[in-house]
Amino acid sequence: MTKHSPRTAVRIGHITVGGDAPVVVQSMTNTDTVDEVATAVQVAQLAKAGSELVRITVNSEEAAAAVPRIRERLDAMGVDVPLVGDFHFNGHKLLTQEPACAEALAKYRINPGNVGRGSRRDPQFATMIELACRYDKPVRIGVNWGSLDQELLARMMDDNARLPSPREPGVVMKDAVVTSALQSAARAEELGLPHDRIILSCKMSVVQDLITVYRDLAGRCDYPLHLGLTEAGMGSKGIVASTAALAVLLQEGIGDTIRVSLTPQPGEARTTEVVVAQEILQTMGLRAFTPLVTACPGCGRTTSTFFQELAEKIQRYLREQMPQWREHYPGVEHMSVAVMGCVVNGPGESKHANIGISLPGTGERPVAPVYVDGEKTVTLKGEGIAEEFQGMVEEYVHRRYGTGGSNPA
Repeated sequence: MTKHSPRTAVRIGHITVGGDAPVVVQSMTNTDTVDEVATAVQVAQLAKAGSELVRITVNSEEAAAAVPRIRERLDAMGVDVPLVGDFHFNGHKLLTQEPACAEALAKYRINPGNVGRGSRRDPQFATMIELACRYDKPVRIGVNWGSLDQELLARMMDDNARLPSPREPGVVMKDAVVTSALQSAARAEELGLPHDRIILSCKMSVVQDLITVYRDLAGRCDYPLHLGLTEAGMGSKGIVASTAALAVLLQEGIGDTIRVSLTPQPGEARTTEVVVAQEILQTMGLRAFTPLVTACPGCGRTTSTFFQELAEKIQRYLREQMPQWREHYPGVEHMSVAVMGCVVNGPGESKHANIGISLPGTGERPVAPVYVDGEKTVTLKGEGIAEEFQGMVEEYVHRRYGTGGSNPA
């Protein structure tokens, strides 16, 4: 994995972004912030799923007034996740009018393209930065190509047109995104915001554009960088696009905090974006959040769906247990579990896992050998294989990662 130049460390509540800190997972609510109960509940759900920062929309006086009450509700629930305020157009007014909101938030997100137009832009941006300084809050200067500062873009396009060999408009646009972030950060420092209170992001909705922009940005500053493919989309498209973009950058050592911006499918939990972000980091070997389940895709040897059902059940069970296990069984997030469907790769994969089961394929003997730390320990039979194996997984966790266990991390 490529090691990029080190980033400045920024503290956001009890979370560190940048420096030597691991890549931080964050998410955003989609509730109406004015509904403080619904917002607090969703923030708690996202935090329980593993979101280490949660961003909320602050778009009106009512929403700003609700923020400190949301913080109080979370504190009463024992949820200490830092809250990030997302401001567009009127953040200078809201933070000024609602000092309790300014104090309750752990970080402000400012979009340079939406902070003001013409002569109002600089004083409104300055107001938000001065408030961040007053309350000692870090700021993410988040440029989004869909709301790019049009005055800056027009100037850069005009300058480009006067060149002997003008660049393609798309190249100028990507340069404008990076320039907007860097110029805004420089202005924030001129206004008194310390260098170690600034995080940058330059979000695009096309994978290759995002990679190009962040490579450029990473080479031109040492601010921590927040990664995310904006408007990634729904379902498999959003997951694949986000993974394709973020994996390339993370492999190059670019990115200090990430969000997977999925459009939830009808009835889908908002926490899906947190799970996907965690799985990107874990499958790349950058962090560990929950035990991983290895399972084969199935083929003509596995006409029964039993192994698929067992793999899904075990994976869901492991994730559900993690909030408790994380506290009582340190290192359990590194555990590997194999649920395999036939004799071809089943025994081998099971031996490589901490605990694994090789189920019988079509026409094979109706027995399921279980391997623990590479050794065959028992062969399960009958109708209760799923329940017995789940019990063995739980017993393994208690023995291996509990007090007195070896706790290999």
